[in-house]
Amino acid sequence: MEEKKIVTSSGIEIKEIYLSAPPLTEAPGEFPFTRGIQKDMYRGRLWTMRQYAGFSTAEESNKRYHYLLAQGTMGLSVAFDLPTQIGYDSDHEMAEGEVGKVGVAIDSLKDMEMLFDGIELQKITTSMTINATASILLAMYIALAKKQGADIRQISGTIQNDILKEYAARGTYIYPPKPSMRIITDIFEYCSREVPRWNTISISGYHIREAGSTAVQELAFTLANGKAYLMAALEKGLDINIFARRLSFFFNCHNNFFEEIAKFRAARRMWAKITRGLGATDEKAQMLRFHTQTGGSTLTAQQPLNNVIRVTNQAMAAVLGGTQSLHTNGYDEALSLPTEAAAKIALRTQQVIAFESGVTDTVDPLAGSFFVETLTDEIEAAAQLFIDKIDAMGGSVNAIEQGYIQNEIADAAYRHQLEVEEGSRVIVGVNKFIQKTEAINDGFAIDESIRTVQTIKLNTLKAERDNEAVSVALDNLKEAAKGTANLMPFILAAVEAYATLGEVADAMRSVFGEY
Repeated sequence: MEEKKIVTSSGIEIKEIYLSAPPLTEAPGEFPFTRGIQKDMYRGRLWTMRQYAGFSTAEESNKRYHYLLAQGTMGLSVAFDLPTQIGYDSDHEMAEGEVGKVGVAIDSLKDMEMLFDGIELQKITTSMTINATASILLAMYIALAKKQGADIRQISGTIQNDILKEYAARGTYIYPPKPSMRIITDIFEYCSREVPRWNTISISGYHIREAGSTAVQELAFTLANGKAYLMAALEKGLDINIFARRLSFFFNCHNNFFEEIAKFRAARRMWAKITRGLGATDEKAQMLRFHTQTGGSTLTAQQPLNNVIRVTNQAMAAVLGGTQSLHTNGYDEALSLPTEAAAKIALRTQQVIAFESGVTDTVDPLAGSFFVETLTDEIEAAAQLFIDKIDAMGGSVNAIEQGYIQNEIADAAYRHQLEVEEGSRVIVGVNKFIQKTEAINDGFAIDESIRTVQTIKLNTLKAERDNEAVSVALDNLKEAAKGTANLMPFILAAVEAYATLGEVADAMRSVFGEY
């Protein structure tokens, strides 16, 4: 009887034993950065322990941020509710039932002021998971920093701002692809001039993976999207050695320990080659810097405490893979937004790895492993096949418009689900080691009255602000959208006049249309 093949989630065969490995000649911190972007990695500086949080109102989220900072979180990561993500104010009919549910509701600069009340923006780094309305939320953040008296050239953080993966995997887009790409390159240009420490895009494989892709597809489609952003910025006349330094990536980390580590190592090597091939000569512009979040879709509602082990496994893989920033999921997130207790144990997981495990004591401790080096090469080769196919289609925008990337992800998700149902892919507590009765978790519930609270705040704001100044700022934005001017100064002027998020998004909708 023939022995059954063992394969990774991407279908790469795992041999019983590895007797040799490809030679690895570069040191950490050297091109193509397979072994990490810093010579001393975590000996010099730990990754940023950045916990993702945001729910309900700005006031409620502000309390959670103060709690996380008191527990030792090193950076904040803001989750926004769906209306905020797709450019609707909380009082819009499309927002009904969604206000404050999957993140915090931000309708205006007033909400942003409350969100960061008592937190000095110049002293922290903030990541904002926002895409279609990234320009508006970034403008609000800059406006708040100015009100706090901060030097905006010194504020630092990241906006996700990755619209291509929204069309392919997630769905929170507003405008058609071409005007969306214009807004993104306007942000690149504006920030390189005005807010030079801001990471203007976090090219996201996370949601591609959550939609059902394999590890190899996550890598390939993410880098292909990254390449499309590089090309768009180059077409705008931007200097790759300047703007590419402010690009970062956002990867998922799933359960196959060695495949994930090899994926991160391959990602750095491939991006270094892509940027050099497009003319980057500055090493900082060739380095792939990335944030990792543990896999949301790997969390199970059944036996939720098992998720603590899953998250620990994934966090360890991210660290051994050389991440610059890490969010660990709460064990109860398959059931609800994380409770305070779950958020705390998630952060403690990172702290135990950092200070007790010893994995930070040396750089790239798995380098030279016959298995890891071989798998790194195999993942690179498999991902390159997808990228070559996308290049042949004319790049990511065309591949998305033709449905190629979406179909590949859907096929992979279907295969995964079949394997779970057949039992060939074991999920502990779901299709093996099942308990007949389980205690019901008291999840984190969101009060349905939030929309009413936000609507009252909006009505008060509109009664108190200078509505003529708002009208002028929005008209100026529309005129700029019709031409070729950089939109960021016009968006900033509108939010500083206390135009709402929905009003700013609608001004651009009136010119660009909806997709």
